[in-house]
Amino acid sequence: MLEYTKVLCKTKNRKEGDFIKKDQHVVPHNGKWAVRGAGNEKVTSVHNTQKDAISAARSIAMNQKSEVVIHKKDGTIRDKDSYGPDPNPPKDKKY
Repeated sequence: MLEYTKVLCKTKNRKEGDFIKKDQHVVPHNGKWAVRGAGNEKVTSVHNTQKDAISAARSIAMNQKSEVVIHKKDGTIRDKDSYGPDPNPPKDKKY
C-alpha cells in the first residue's frame, strides 16, 4: 500500500488551460478496489472488483484526457492506458 502512495505522489498532473488533468489510479483499498486521482488523499470511488474500478477510472480519464494507472494488489504498477494526446505514445500494440 505504501508503494502505490509513492507512485501517486510522483505522477504529474497535466494542465490544459486552467483545467488540471489528473491521472486516475486504480488501487487496492480495504479489501476492495478504488479510483484515486493523482495527488488526492481521498478516493473518488470504491468498487468490489478491479474490473469495475478500471471502468470507472477509464470514464474519468477519457473525460479529462488523462491516463489510467492500474496497480496490482501489492501496489506496484500493472499497466497504464492514456486517453488523451500523448507526447510519447507507446510503441506496443496492446489493442
